[in-house]
Amino acid sequence: MKFEPVTIKDIGKALGLSTSTVSRALRGSYEISSETKKLVLEYAEKINYRPNPIALSLKERRNHSLGIIVCEIANNFFSQAINGIESIAYNRGYHVIISQSHESYERESVILDHLASRSVDGLLVSVSSETKDYGHFSQLYEKGLPIVFFDRIVNEINTHKVIADNFKGAFDATEHLINNGFKRIAHVTSAPYLSISVERLEGYKEALRKHNIEYDDKLVHFCHHGGMIYDEVEDAVKKIVKLKPKVDAFFTAGDRLTTASMQSLQKLGKRIPDDIAIIGFTNTNLGEMFNPPLSVVRQPAFEIGQVATELLISMIESKRPVTDFESKALQTELIIRESSGKNKPIK
Repeated sequence: MKFEPVTIKDIGKALGLSTSTVSRALRGSYEISSETKKLVLEYAEKINYRPNPIALSLKERRNHSLGIIVCEIANNFFSQAINGIESIAYNRGYHVIISQSHESYERESVILDHLASRSVDGLLVSVSSETKDYGHFSQLYEKGLPIVFFDRIVNEINTHKVIADNFKGAFDATEHLINNGFKRIAHVTSAPYLSISVERLEGYKEALRKHNIEYDDKLVHFCHHGGMIYDEVEDAVKKIVKLKPKVDAFFTAGDRLTTASMQSLQKLGKRIPDDIAIIGFTNTNLGEMFNPPLSVVRQPAFEIGQVATELLISMIESKRPVTDFESKALQTELIIRESSGKNKPIK
């Protein structure tokens, strides 16, 4: 049995209208009366008419598909960002193709070539922790493929960028620990060349400066796989707790880094927050269920996905070359629970 999709010719024949009139009515053309539009749209809905995607792509020179590249979907931040992306894409008539780099530059490059060969209309990208060279992106971008970076951005490419306010989120978290009486605050973060690592480290440093606490680079540990390899985080935590004078708090800079650091501290027999306090960037919805409940810096991941998608679609659908670009930083939220010690107001 062969499936025969409904066409605009079928609608025209049923309603006694020309195919061109049906086509214009479906597009909402001003040339068609409101009565005819209503008639066509109601009938199309009744018979479950769907536009032919191949014909549409040939006519508009678009596939109505967006490529997404992230490190991993299992990451709380990225799963929420993807939900935001899909909420906009679907309503604007676009499908999404989601790919994971798993923090590999080589895999990211292969994915990029594949998505370009699939003729996606544009890309939403958060770069891998191994990515230092951005030539694979700039090459396609210069050929006209719209790209918007989010979260882990590429400053060297002039396009739209959407991030959380990483500097302020890190500053607020560090200052909260300081106001709770902690002075020897370790910082566990991702690869040093990632934009998020740079911004969060600067926020951490600024909070120390404000409170006249000397920056000590021995307290900062870079985990190049961003917490995807648990042993890497555990090794960093073991080195930190051996330092003299002893560390009394941790500020961690990512989803997996935060949960892995907390787990490692507890494996070492450290009582949180009595021995060592902890606060970190994470978008887990289970922070309240940790023991003790986890203090976090929460990013507006869903909104970041939405804003990035709106900007990308505006590039794709622009009638003229886009030359003015925006860099948007959305506010983070500091959620204080028991893991960071007794709560005191930030001064």
